Amino acid sequence: MTQEIRLRFAPSPTGYFHVGGARTALYNWLIAKQQGGSFILRIDDTDEQRNRQEWTDGIISALAWLEIDFDEGPYFQSRRKDRYFQKARELYEKGLAYYCNCTRDEIDERAKLRGGPPGYDGFCRDRALTPEPGFALRFKVPPGETVVNDVVRGTVTFANSTIEDFVLLKGNGAALYVLANFVDDVDLNISHVIRAEEHLPTTPKAVLLYEALGVDSPIFAHLPVLVNEKRVKLSKRRDRVAVEDFRDQGFLPEAMVNYLALLGWSPGDDVEFLDREEMIELFDLTKVSKSPAFFDVVKMKHFNKHYIASLTLDDFVNRCLRFLEANSWWSGDGIQTANFRAIAPYVQERIALLSEVVEMVDFLFVDPAQLSLEAYILSEADLEALSRFLVKVEAEEDFARDVLEGHFRSLGEELGLVLRKLQAPIRLSLTGRKVGPPLFVAMEILGKERSLDRIRNAIATGH
Repeated sequence: MTQEIRLRFAPSPTGYFHVGGARTALYNWLIAKQQGGSFILRIDDTDEQRNRQEWTDGIISALAWLEIDFDEGPYFQSRRKDRYFQKARELYEKGLAYYCNCTRDEIDERAKLRGGPPGYDGFCRDRALTPEPGFALRFKVPPGETVVNDVVRGTVTFANSTIEDFVLLKGNGAALYVLANFVDDVDLNISHVIRAEEHLPTTPKAVLLYEALGVDSPIFAHLPVLVNEKRVKLSKRRDRVAVEDFRDQGFLPEAMVNYLALLGWSPGDDVEFLDREEMIELFDLTKVSKSPAFFDVVKMKHFNKHYIASLTLDDFVNRCLRFLEANSWWSGDGIQTANFRAIAPYVQERIALLSEVVEMVDFLFVDPAQLSLEAYILSEADLEALSRFLVKVEAEEDFARDVLEGHFRSLGEELGLVLRKLQAPIRLSLTGRKVGPPLFVAMEILGKERSLDRIRNAIATGH
């Protein structure tokens, strides 16, 4: 009978949700959707000193934002301690594990004296110690080799002589990572274990446990490490890696999912932009690369700009609201909403992050006194240009963008100025910034009275 397809994502809640974890969750989710299986969320929260509820909440919230939905869970390892002890005891009763009372200092001292490699030397393997408080339970690693068949890495063989008799239960009875994950994967009937490359060294221990209890191993796939621009593994301490952070900057979930999918995999033919249905159809675990994948924030912004530009106007406006609402000047009344909607299409085609919308449109909503020119002192030539532009437009009854642009081009010819250079002081006087939406669109929406007042103020103050 064909085994049911069941995949799990099992993060540890010890910090913000890492983009590497998001990529792992996505690959598991894609296989589950593609194969008509189940995607399960399990929280590996056995590290009581480092786990925090807010990290768990962050993982669940970030997955929801990325629209990576799970069919079962979340399950919590912290609630399954009795089950881990039960399976460890089964291994002990089968003669596959033994109790050990060696301290770390004793283990290190013996390693020093023998002049061999560090680590445990099997000192208690044949001592037949009975369980007592403070005794750890170790697995008896058999002689020979352990083979890990990995979809990404191929066949990886480990000499068992390099694997020490590893701890299953600590002296306080707490289960170690390898035991807890093995038991959970068996109990949840997991068919595929797709996870980060860093877990490959512990995988032969899991395979030994599967073999010891006569259980078929799942399909393993260890994903390539993510690196920064220096080709160094991404670090929470050094690099920007939190999914929540990118969400707050204004990345779209569909852009981030598309970009993450391509970190180690490609559908071929240089295709970059894929919707979810296309990813589900085309994703192939056998085509995932072994090589490190460069997490390029600049390229992800390129993806984001593409997806922002693809939004409908209504969707773009709605997605921008949370960034506007974070400002004291935003009331969301009818006039503000109408003005923002009028300028939104021109902003949409210019920004790469939703958060950038604020600096693009705030000039429409703040008091002129709140505008501060961006490191620009108006020269005599600038002031002359502003004065002459003011004369041209203040008597104009039709304050439409094409009319304003006509006056602007006429002035440029009169002054013999490149239009880009002429535009700078006008834009600064109106918006306080060097870049923004089209100048004459901005003036039309700002209105004649407010536009002229700002130009006059710039002439009077020199900035």
